[in-house]
Amino acid sequence: MNSEAGPITVYGATGYTGRLVSAELARREIPFIVAGRNREKLEALADSIDPLQTPEVHAVPTSDERGMRELFDRSGAVIACAGPFSLHGEPVLAAAVEAGTPYLDTTGEQDFIRRAFDYYGPKAARAGAPVLPAMGFDYVPGDMLAALTAAALPEGESADRVRIGYHAPFQPSRGTMRSGIEMIKGGDVEWREGALRPASQKVNRPDFDFGGELGVQAMMHYPAAEHITVPGHLSPRTVETSLTVASFAPGAAGKVLPTVSRGLGIAMRTPLRKLMSRAISAMPEGADEESRRSSNFLIGCEVTSARRTVHGTLSGTDVYGLTSALISEGAIRAMRGEVNGTGALAPAAAFDPAGFLSGFGDYQVRWEVSAAR
Repeated sequence: MNSEAGPITVYGATGYTGRLVSAELARREIPFIVAGRNREKLEALADSIDPLQTPEVHAVPTSDERGMRELFDRSGAVIACAGPFSLHGEPVLAAAVEAGTPYLDTTGEQDFIRRAFDYYGPKAARAGAPVLPAMGFDYVPGDMLAALTAAALPEGESADRVRIGYHAPFQPSRGTMRSGIEMIKGGDVEWREGALRPASQKVNRPDFDFGGELGVQAMMHYPAAEHITVPGHLSPRTVETSLTVASFAPGAAGKVLPTVSRGLGIAMRTPLRKLMSRAISAMPEGADEESRRSSNFLIGCEVTSARRTVHGTLSGTDVYGLTSALISEGAIRAMRGEVNGTGALAPAAAFDPAGFLSGFGDYQVRWEVSAAR
């Protein structure tokens, strides 16, 4: 790992999330570099930032392995925002690990997260650097909520089953929609009976009780990262993740969603995938701040031991703004050497969950864990 921390490099800085991350680092007066393929777009981004916090600009394509290695070698941490990660992310991850520089990304793609843990994690551990994939809304809150909920089990009892439900109705960015294409095409895994196994592609999943006003919700298949991250710090027998049908299809539209989802999953394994990507390019890049702030999310967690069950919830607003704040905080801590370990780490293993989450009041982040029953 680099002995002296340099600026944080944001790779893929001109995308929707990359610009939010850059604005967050500038707001916090952290030295940073904006990097990516297109110099013109990078310079325009740099010029749009507060003149007192104008970042360096480095146009380095992912094909330039030497250039990326040299850039990351002088970086205090690397934040990767260029997705879909399964298509574009590995050269950035590889270069950061080779440089021995802390790496974080905003991916929600399960196959890329597995690659980070299984292949690059051991390399990063030997280099003395942390690798922290999925350090945004996908999936810091869910992973940390699982740890906070499990901590409420009586002394001597451990988590046997972890269920995590997401309710997150928000306007996705173009990048999220492209990543979604990669996620719904199938091939995901789930933690079942103490091991990663091929996930069922059945769309409908058991109802989830969020409590409060949201109550019991119909759920659908969601190939989340907690199947990969949670077993590393809780060692449960089973992890289940799902998403409310209402997140994507409120009201009556939810009744046809399972059929539509099955068809989309099959279509994304054909040439129609490219046509869908072109169609996404014609859509708005993402929601404005007012729209983002008006969209609230709720994550529920149920942890069961051999004898008891504990429920937890975590709520907040603006998943994209929160993502930029979460990954920026993680990168700043990594740059300062404040990560609990090296190699590939789950958010709850890298940082103390309660201490880390307490810093996001601007996004109304709150959590509550019930007593075991």
